Amino acid sequence: MSASASTDGHSGPTTVAVVGAGPGLGAAVARRFGREGFGVALVARDPDRLAVLVDELAADGITARGFRADVRRPDELASALHAAADALGTVEVLQYSPVPHRDFMRPVLETGPRELLGPIEFSVYGPVAAVQQVLPGMRALGRGTILFVNGGTAAVPHPERAGTSIAFAAESAYGHLLHERLAGDGIHVGQLIIPGAITPGHVRKDPDVLAATLWGMHRERRGFRHYADDLDS
Repeated sequence: MSASASTDGHSGPTTVAVVGAGPGLGAAVARRFGREGFGVALVARDPDRLAVLVDELAADGITARGFRADVRRPDELASALHAAADALGTVEVLQYSPVPHRDFMRPVLETGPRELLGPIEFSVYGPVAAVQQVLPGMRALGRGTILFVNGGTAAVPHPERAGTSIAFAAESAYGHLLHERLAGDGIHVGQLIIPGAITPGHVRKDPDVLAATLWGMHRERRGFRHYADDLDS
């Protein structure tokens, strides 16, 4: 079933919005969903990188647009997603998958309130702003998918990576609450945990393999948390 033909009678185009789009996983997800008929909204901070991705996708016959936003600025992110829906169609699938900053990964005893501000803005305020923006459109459609992508510290906290461990735990709790609350509205919420680095050529963590996993989560709509690989990998 393509994005423009569904069982609820809605026949207009719909969009996958990839927040934190880059040349690895974001581009792979854009290609996978784009081949299924979705318009593709790529959201990231770097407009030049976005322009390159849009051109690459266009060469593959995929309709894509770039929208600049910093996920740590909730109003900016909401505005970008609003513009994406106006340009490409209602956001039916939201993927939140920006790569955390290195300075979020400090040892726990070196992590004070100031050091937690960035991770919380990144992994809590950003997802909440994005979800709040796209949720009315999904409800109007009568369907939708929200996908959170996190590293292994979302499942097992690491004492040398306190910022992401704490913020990912909060993001996970938020996603789980949404999973339970929105199921009755036809909106599926899932989380993909990717332990370690995304690795081209890896049997389970290659970007195209992960994109296929995320497509399966969207289609199958089973459970909240999924693992791309073993946690000790």
